[in-house]
Amino acid sequence: MWFLAFLLGALLALGQAPLSIPIGVFISIPILGYCAFHTQRWKQAFGIGWWAGFGYFALGLIWLVEPFFVEPEKHAILAPFALAAMSSGLALFWGGAFAAAKFWGASLTRYSIGLAIAFVCAEYIRSVIFTGFPWGLLSYTWINTPVAQTAAFIGPYGLTFVTILTGLLILSFAKHRFTGPMVSICFIGTFAILGTYRLATVSEMSETRVRLIQPNAPQHQKWDPEWQPVFFRRSLDFTRAKADLPVDLVIWPETSIPYRFENNIADLEVLSNYAGPNAHIIAGIQRVELNPQTQDKQYFNSSIHLDPRGGLLSTYDKSHLVPFGEYVPFSEYLSVLGLRGLAQTIGGFSTGEGMRVIKAQGLPSYMPMICYEAIFPMAINNHPKRPEFLLHMTNDAWFGDFVGPYQHLVQVQFRAIEQGLPVARSANTGVSAMIDPYGRVIHQLELNEMGFLDANLPKPLTPTIYAQYGEFSVLIFLLLLGLGAKYVTFRSYVRHLDQ
Repeated sequence: MWFLAFLLGALLALGQAPLSIPIGVFISIPILGYCAFHTQRWKQAFGIGWWAGFGYFALGLIWLVEPFFVEPEKHAILAPFALAAMSSGLALFWGGAFAAAKFWGASLTRYSIGLAIAFVCAEYIRSVIFTGFPWGLLSYTWINTPVAQTAAFIGPYGLTFVTILTGLLILSFAKHRFTGPMVSICFIGTFAILGTYRLATVSEMSETRVRLIQPNAPQHQKWDPEWQPVFFRRSLDFTRAKADLPVDLVIWPETSIPYRFENNIADLEVLSNYAGPNAHIIAGIQRVELNPQTQDKQYFNSSIHLDPRGGLLSTYDKSHLVPFGEYVPFSEYLSVLGLRGLAQTIGGFSTGEGMRVIKAQGLPSYMPMICYEAIFPMAINNHPKRPEFLLHMTNDAWFGDFVGPYQHLVQVQFRAIEQGLPVARSANTGVSAMIDPYGRVIHQLELNEMGFLDANLPKPLTPTIYAQYGEFSVLIFLLLLGLGAKYVTFRSYVRHLDQ
């Protein structure tokens, strides 16, 4: 039973990029639901959910081993343990959802509704608890279909509910021969029709011309003193390359400037000269400043915005850092225990003040997102001001050459759909892309390709329903549905489904 659950979870993971095949929705979910429903105790249901989650995350997060092979002689041995530990921990949320659904009642219909609700709640909790990790949500399996457009109305968690319910409808009608698959197909087909109608609109283009820079620096060479000047010069050459049309904005990827900001302020004007007389530059850089209270140095993963004359218009410090990559969780307790040096050695970055909207004269307003920040759908909604586009700079060299970079790109596409905003994405090794407000990649530079991309920035749409209300309306709906499924007796209807 446990091995079957593991395989079914792995089958579900095929819905994640780069394959994005939603076959697991129609096979894994109904079988897992059936097995869990027929268990006698909630602990057995928990086991089924946990093993399914373990299979899902072990395959879907296989890219987690890549950072350990940047210096394989030092860290490669830790790769399988890190993947197993992460997968095991995330699988607890799936196990909890399968177990919680047992408390909705003894009928198959009630269990199906309870499982769909509990699963969404579990996914939301893992997205926020301990700084959150909403990577690989089930809703992302629809990215290559019109169903993904549903995220503009109900967000990624509402679409996760739709995804689970699609599979469980097969289970609920399982005793009626082909009725279950037909109902399931009609259900998801309705969302596909609505998405197709939405995608029939052609994106309007603004007059803002953007150049995306992709230097293609492998992670094991990126900070090598001999290679740093090579990648920097490459970015400069791409910046000053002749354009068919005048460029208004040049975007460099995360930490693409190899020196620290405060040490080379005079070089900013030189950098801006490469972009031409009328072009702004936004680039990733590390920044250092003294803490006014402790007088210790603080390091930030930042972006800087330079005007056409090289003047500094704004800086943005990454606010959602990668645990154990850019900072150590609970480092203050390590300091108390005398391990302050360890906390500063691993990662060592400080947190910025939070997401914000930046406006520069002559350019549309934008919200910068640095790497990992783009995986949090709720972060954009929490800001009171609405930007005109999202700017994503990242270094996906950490994620390998196959799975990770494409999964990261899909999540950025979903941010575009959810908000109705275009995204300009500059990645160190790819995939750099211009994404329209429907989540469509209209121009891109492939993975491991060096070069630059010139494209007009698409215009934003009016705020989507999700952009206005976030998860609030979906969570309220699930609360009412859950209470109804638990305490309201639909005798004739439930009896009909469970016969």
